[in-house]
Amino acid sequence: MDLQYELKAGNYYLYDMHEAPSSVTGERRCKLTTDSVAIAFDQHTGQVHQHGSPARIQSWALHQRRRLRAAGALDQANDIVVVSGPLPVDELNKCLWISGYCRRMFTRLASLPHGKLQRAAKQWKKAA
Repeated sequence: MDLQYELKAGNYYLYDMHEAPSSVTGERRCKLTTDSVAIAFDQHTGQVHQHGSPARIQSWALHQRRRLRAAGALDQANDIVVVSGPLPVDELNKCLWISGYCRRMFTRLASLPHGKLQRAAKQWKKAA
């Protein structure tokens, strides 16, 4: 699957780009719609574990950490990081497409622009 997030009307839409667009509408079928997005990854390798709606990802991460700690893998449990909120779409997609990119994004998280305002700012600059 070649997954890609797009920001439309203030919501994140997840599409599988390998799926052919509808012959009627010309659009691909949406896999997920959410107002905020979360991504769980390994802090040391940057490998993406899960992504999607924040509640589901937080729940997944909590379960995985408990399972790993019970198995004695404390370091692996502590390496699971969840980042959620209005992330910039281009950064989010790079996390999905580039192996280890999440680790780089995590170090720059405080300086990243608000994900939902980024596109609006570009549109305002075009209109001016």
